[in-house]
Amino acid sequence: MLLLRRLRLRLPCRPNSTASSIPPSPWSTRPVPKHSSASLGRMSTSSSAAAAVVAEGSAARRFWIAASSREAAFAAYTPFLLSLAAGALRLDSFRQYIAQDAHFLHAFARAYEMAEECADDDDDKATITALRKAILRELNLHASVLQEWGVDPTKEIPPSPATTKYTDFLLATATGKVDGGKASDKMVTPFEKTKIAAYTVGAMTPCMRLYAYLGKELTSFLKQDENHPYKKWIETYASSGFEDNALQIEELLDKLSVSLTGEELEIIGKLYQQAMRLEVEFFSAQLVDQHIVTPLSRYCDTKYNLLIFCDFDLTCTVVDSSAVLAEIAILSYQKSSQGGADSSLDRTKSANLRHLWNMLSNQYTEDYEKCIASLLPPEEGKSIISPCFCQFVIYQLCTYHVCNLQRPVDGLGVFFCLIPARSLDYDQLYKGLEVLSEFEKLANSRVVDSGVLRGMNLDDIRKAGELLILQDGCKSFFQKIDKTRDNLNLDVHILSYCWCADLIRSAFLSVGCLGGLNIHSNEFAFEGSISTGHINRQMESPLDKVEKFKSIKSGTDSTAPLLSVYIGDSVGDLICLLEADIGIVVGSSTSLRRVGKQFGVSFVPLFPGLVEKQKQIAKEESSIFNARSGILYTVSSWSEIQAFILGYDFS
Repeated sequence: MLLLRRLRLRLPCRPNSTASSIPPSPWSTRPVPKHSSASLGRMSTSSSAAAAVVAEGSAARRFWIAASSREAAFAAYTPFLLSLAAGALRLDSFRQYIAQDAHFLHAFARAYEMAEECADDDDDKATITALRKAILRELNLHASVLQEWGVDPTKEIPPSPATTKYTDFLLATATGKVDGGKASDKMVTPFEKTKIAAYTVGAMTPCMRLYAYLGKELTSFLKQDENHPYKKWIETYASSGFEDNALQIEELLDKLSVSLTGEELEIIGKLYQQAMRLEVEFFSAQLVDQHIVTPLSRYCDTKYNLLIFCDFDLTCTVVDSSAVLAEIAILSYQKSSQGGADSSLDRTKSANLRHLWNMLSNQYTEDYEKCIASLLPPEEGKSIISPCFCQFVIYQLCTYHVCNLQRPVDGLGVFFCLIPARSLDYDQLYKGLEVLSEFEKLANSRVVDSGVLRGMNLDDIRKAGELLILQDGCKSFFQKIDKTRDNLNLDVHILSYCWCADLIRSAFLSVGCLGGLNIHSNEFAFEGSISTGHINRQMESPLDKVEKFKSIKSGTDSTAPLLSVYIGDSVGDLICLLEADIGIVVGSSTSLRRVGKQFGVSFVPLFPGLVEKQKQIAKEESSIFNARSGILYTVSSWSEIQAFILGYDFS
């Protein structure tokens, strides 16, 4: 347990932390993904920029950042909003939405009235009055839209369950019913009334900010289609006037929150979060009776068997597993040598082991960067790979194989002129990654021969896996798959270079989502429960990954056609990303983007990419997702992936 406590001190304490005293990892040269909390790939952080106008330390800003990292993505990826953005939403669906939104806006206006009655400050009352008038103008807009389409706005359309759930929550909060409590019959002091006003405004603010956010994000689709059928709706919420209203209510929330206790602010935060979830449920409940691309599980339904493939290190995790395993090895040596006769000698050996690991790390990092550089041209756009580096790679690889009495590596002398491709040049990319693959195998051999991985206890490895922090949203994604996979026609496979699959299994098992996952990785060799320092090598390189990918696809017994998704973050995932029908890139690896673009790969933010696919499916084109299309989709968070593949979870 001492070893694990010491390891815990070396692991990042929160998902966004990149500082760690874990020794540098040869395999962690890729940047740790930095996800925007409220961005949807192309979908900019306009809402965050707007919220920045609110004073630093703003409660409203904190609540938005906390809620939007998940709910903003889930709202945008609903069939209703995706179809609306594509201009492909059927008018009947939009009419139903307008009718439901009218019910909500009436409740919103009533909540403003109740908040105004509770507000103690004249300026606050004036602000609430102005906001309520804006809602009434919005209701008039709804009525005019319905009249334009020949619908009588006075004709009553009953509220849906999702609408009723939202309006009941809003009005209950405005009467002081918070967390299932009862409304006060008598509010004695002005402070108590102001607190209810703050709670009410806290429950109303997320609606304003979310609509302002969505309006701005959807504006770009108007530039692509001047005759967009929902131009008026998008422009309303993208307008500076609506943004001013959103900022106004945020400033009001900040002002009302100043005198509240920490516990009362926590209540507002919960109300804000609940209101955001109800917004997503409201959008999700809108009837869209047409073919849609999201969620993908609905698109596949019984037509396709969905295969999901995913990398592990830095795609699912915050830190690279090789660094964790090296630290366990070093701590294991220290643990085994405690109590010896010559403690100074033990300390020297332990320091030497860490020094050896650092040397391996530095050598890998330097050689890896050279290997990646060999695939890229200089800034002017054309290049022939440096002859010096070609000789370096050939010498390193051939020397290693000769010294270890293995056959020479074939084909390493074949290098090629790198000219940026205009369309996907898969064959040339594959040849380039052959060199990278041999390099990765050589690096693993160095680590094994060094003996640095010898002496680890299997139980320590498993406990370390339990400490691994998964990326925000990753755990939720796999947990939902684990809970609902019996109802979904899908299989999930993890393809990883990780040296020890037990670490991966423990990481997923610790968060309750190992069920249904197929782990494909390397394994440590053990004598009893102690590692020998050798690796049973099953997946070391990009080519190993793609061969396993193809093998799984070809071996899947399914009467329905297969639709494959691959999720990865690095150059090592590039071939698999392209081989999948849908390749999704997590994180911000510049080397992946530079190498990909060199060979004709396009990187498209997922949301606008799906909007284009929705336009295609609306035209009833048969196949809208295809392998080797040359297009990879980028995301800013795992919430986007879950929203796209699985949809919103109402539980």
